[in-house]
Amino acid sequence: MQLAIKALCLTQKDILTMDYANQIVIDKFSIKYQNDILNLIVNIQQKEFDIDITAADQPDLCDIKDFYQKDKGNFWVALFNKEVVGTVSLLDIGHDQAALRKMFVNQGYRGKKYQVAFLLLNTLLNWAQLHKIREIYLGTTPKFLAAHRFYEKKGFNKIAKTSLPSAFSIMKVDTKFYKYEL
Repeated sequence: MQLAIKALCLTQKDILTMDYANQIVIDKFSIKYQNDILNLIVNIQQKEFDIDITAADQPDLCDIKDFYQKDKGNFWVALFNKEVVGTVSLLDIGHDQAALRKMFVNQGYRGKKYQVAFLLLNTLLNWAQLHKIREIYLGTTPKFLAAHRFYEKKGFNKIAKTSLPSAFSIMKVDTKFYKYEL
């Protein structure tokens, strides 16, 4: 009964938001997405956030299948009308621990309207739980302020660099770190 009452209170904006989010498809990485992924991530890093990093600095992006899609890890893309609009990956670092990496969403698809980050993170967390990952770590740059708020809202806790497991690979641009416990 309560659910029916709540449904009646939806605004036109709520309905449109749900409609857009329903058009987002989350898919596991396949080679057909390779160039789109590289373009999306490097453009966001360089053009939007002015981070001094190139594709060459990120060899994992040229070898996604062998780097991420092994053991308990994986890599996902968010698609809108078959266009890659977001990415996220889970890198198995052993001992039932993993690293969340490459969480990027095209600027036009961020926020509540499309819910791309939420859908990507939810897919990753469901996968991690299914594969018995106990802890997820991530590193990020201080420039990604909206990402910090997003991770904190979703239950990630800030940790010191010294609290990272030894198997966690630190990117040169990362100075802020988080941990999520399942």
